[in-house]
Amino acid sequence: MWGNQSSITEFILLGFPLDPRIQMLLFVLFSLFYTFTVLGNGTILVVIWLDSRLHTPMYSFLSHLAFVDIAYACNTVPQMLVNLLDPVKPISFAGCMTQTFLFLTFAHTECLLLVVMSYDRYVAICHPLRYSAIMDWRIYIALVVTSWILGVFLALVHLVLLLPLPFCGSQNVNHFFCEIIALLKLACADTHINEVMVWAGAVSVLVGPFSSIVVSYVHILCAILKIRSEEGRQKAFSTCSSHLCVVGLFYGTAIFMYIGPQHGNYKEQKKYLLLFHSLFNPMLNPLIYSLRNKEVKCALKRLLIKERMPRKSHIITNKGLSDIF
Repeated sequence: MWGNQSSITEFILLGFPLDPRIQMLLFVLFSLFYTFTVLGNGTILVVIWLDSRLHTPMYSFLSHLAFVDIAYACNTVPQMLVNLLDPVKPISFAGCMTQTFLFLTFAHTECLLLVVMSYDRYVAICHPLRYSAIMDWRIYIALVVTSWILGVFLALVHLVLLLPLPFCGSQNVNHFFCEIIALLKLACADTHINEVMVWAGAVSVLVGPFSSIVVSYVHILCAILKIRSEEGRQKAFSTCSSHLCVVGLFYGTAIFMYIGPQHGNYKEQKKYLLLFHSLFNPMLNPLIYSLRNKEVKCALKRLLIKERMPRKSHIITNKGLSDIF
């Protein structure tokens, strides 16, 4: 269906035009980073799923964020690794459009999930006695479902505007994946509406949510400073600082890429910045949450202890039977 929309049936991702030896080094490094991303976020998913003490809205939101990070990386990194080994290996038109759609879906959804998580922290710290009443499971499900639906809808809007465009010129995409702005530069038609929609979508999904997160954390900071217990303040700061680190990394890079300067020498810089956004952010998120969150670390320790206990009891049982006989 998509192939009939264009005279071009496949694209070539230029990626990073470097020396072959450097490309091989990058392949090894990025493969390791990709493995750490999947294992780190996968560990968070397993820990939250298996530990009943973490079955709360806060950690359920975190599990969705971990899933989005895995999907985010799986959508772009494997193709990038293939291109590092074989720079001229093409990607089909349908595959390219699918990759663009999935990237936009996961990016939008993560933006909205981070806003929802900031609201959850605001309720937990500023209204602790009413937290269970305000953030019950019905509200949690509504917030998560809304985040995913809006993420898919916004990505569909860009895809519907992108598909009718004719691609009749160069098939070389100056990026390591099918990024929407890089694709628009290859279209043989006026892309002004598409560019306006990309900019408007970035402003609505990045600037608006980021502003609401800042407002939430101003109230949270004021509430934390009023806590008399030093232990309570440290716990609140630990939980919120983890989320703030993720917010800063995600929104900082995204705002610069899609709202910052669009011309001049910034083009190549943004390609490398998007590499950080797509590869390093998902890898750092589980490290930030696990290293700065005591409950996640304790839950992981409990699971590791549970795995060792049956083995030890089995050894003791066998030893006792050998003593009897």
